[in-house]
Amino acid sequence: MGEVEDPSITSQEPVIVTTFAAAMLITPNDPSLRSWIAVPKGSDFPIQNLPLGVAAWNGEPPVPCTRIGDTVVDLSILADVALLDGLGIPREAFLEPTLNAIMACGKPAVRALRQRLSELMRESEATFRDDNALREDALLPLDQVVMHLPVSIGDYTDFYSSRQHAYNVGCMFRDPNNALLPNWLHLPVGYHGRSSSIVVSGTPIRRPMGQYKPTPDAAPEFGATRQLDMELEVGFITFTGKPLGERISTAEAEDHIMGLVLFNDWSARDIQAWEYVPLGPFLGKNFGSSMSPWVVLLDALEPFRVASPVQDPPVLPYLQQQGPRHFDIALEASIATKDRQETVICRSNFKHLYWSMAQQLAHHTVNGCNVRCGDLMASGTISGDTEDSYGSLLELTWKGTKPLKLHDGTERKFLLDGDTLVMRGHCEREGIRIGFGEVRGEVLPAIPFA
Repeated sequence: MGEVEDPSITSQEPVIVTTFAAAMLITPNDPSLRSWIAVPKGSDFPIQNLPLGVAAWNGEPPVPCTRIGDTVVDLSILADVALLDGLGIPREAFLEPTLNAIMACGKPAVRALRQRLSELMRESEATFRDDNALREDALLPLDQVVMHLPVSIGDYTDFYSSRQHAYNVGCMFRDPNNALLPNWLHLPVGYHGRSSSIVVSGTPIRRPMGQYKPTPDAAPEFGATRQLDMELEVGFITFTGKPLGERISTAEAEDHIMGLVLFNDWSARDIQAWEYVPLGPFLGKNFGSSMSPWVVLLDALEPFRVASPVQDPPVLPYLQQQGPRHFDIALEASIATKDRQETVICRSNFKHLYWSMAQQLAHHTVNGCNVRCGDLMASGTISGDTEDSYGSLLELTWKGTKPLKLHDGTERKFLLDGDTLVMRGHCEREGIRIGFGEVRGEVLPAIPFA
């Protein structure tokens, strides 16, 4: 597939534009910090991470939590003994089954929460460490909890922000000499998806049914999709935006972004291909999307900022941005077969996006569209400029013409029933690893149409 690479796309090594010294202004990012809670080597969740999620155990209602290593920390217990007072977050917010009440308190409050958690869990701090009863109540092994969707998602927008992905798809379905549509280099293309079918990692996905054309010249048929695909994406979750009719600038955008999650926007390519003209994705997309359970706060990713790509032609003034707005997040996707063994099928990186999160949010609101607390904005498929970095099976197998071989000798053009798709992501520099864990989902057979 090397013959379809866009010559205007150039590979760039990550340019680190911030240092751990600068990031120490946000104390929890200090690389010298150690926690009294054990953290396995290579863990995605050292004390420098402190993501937020929602978990339940022993039949109790789900509550907000954080994670260090393989230990889940119940924030409702810490709030109950007044350890989280004075942050601008009411105690009752830590009893809610989602993070929305905490997020509604705004970015300064969430930043203060991360700071307080960092202080409580440092190896030099005895308040939490030496209270055996508190530790017994608040600390739980990861394998004893059930993770829930961390936020109540009101609205979901899916962007199309990877240039290589857009170029590859254009080559497959249009003329390679005119692969990018005329608007693509001028604005972050996106569509509004279905938030009701977003599920937490580990939730099985039922193979969808719909109309498709078995060949371009055939009449449409109805049945289960034969081209079930994954999309390797990263999403961001918003704080409360501005009132209806006002806009968020690129300079303000990150003040309205809480954190990031891994996201698999499952796609039925054959259903999508038949239905998307003229109004775009519908049944080929809305049957399910999978999200990782831990929200990695934007502050935790500060040391991993990289330079944004040069955009040519120059963007309009409202999309112009200052400083580095991309992040060096290594991503990978694997297929696990019924024997539970995995085959890595691609490795990509969040830095490959052409449009930044700040530009996405600025464009989303430039017409006065209001953004609410807990909205989700997904990146779209993230593909690099090499064949093994393409973020969908549509690209990896070039529309099924070049099947992938898995560890057990079987081949895949698209996903089969019983396959489990697993995505992972992390940042790493100078011995500090900040990760997202994983998002996974098993493909279940379609329900026969009665």
